[in-house]
Amino acid sequence: MIAHLRGQLAAKTTNQAVIDVGGVGYLVTASQRTLDAIGDLGGDITLLTEMVVREDSMTLFGFASVQEKETFTLLQTVQGVGAKAAIAILSALSPAEVEEAIMAGDKAMITRADGIGPKIATRIVNELAEKLGKLRALSPAPIAAAGGAPLTGDGGAASAKDAAMTDALSALVNLGYGRAEVWSVLREVASAEDAPTSQSLIAAALRQLGTKL
Repeated sequence: MIAHLRGQLAAKTTNQAVIDVGGVGYLVTASQRTLDAIGDLGGDITLLTEMVVREDSMTLFGFASVQEKETFTLLQTVQGVGAKAAIAILSALSPAEVEEAIMAGDKAMITRADGIGPKIATRIVNELAEKLGKLRALSPAPIAAAGGAPLTGDGGAASAKDAAMTDALSALVNLGYGRAEVWSVLREVASAEDAPTSQSLIAAALRQLGTKL
């Protein structure tokens, strides 16, 4: 298993790059976001990688950040979403935007990706809503370029506020509120608290929604 590649960017197309590592060129398929991040030909880069083996092919996928790689893996847990579809989604949306779409139940956001229709988008939102704990646990640290600079700006520490919002969202949806409406209210009330807990967010959201505990 090839976990990462560090070398020189030898070639780049619309969906692939060739990384020269000690004279060996590795063909890597990547999202447009990663291809934009790795810079110009001849530069030294580092990419996280994952090998996907099929009956008739072996494809090496590359990622500029840990969270992109983990989101790629998580997306494929949804029935009907393969590696190519996951890359298409990550070309259209950042990992944070994928999470936002799932939290808000916004399937239209997912359909921005090429080849992703409403049926698959709905499945992604519904199935991954139950796995948000995994999304919240994604490592925020981006992989760095060979020179030490982060390749993407998707960092940002996963916080207690994130966990509290996830718990509050789940509780309120279980009470019968719509996911999109609840997520919008939770974002608003969470911004007003320095260290919210799930209980404080639920209480504030219920007040906002016109309901008392």
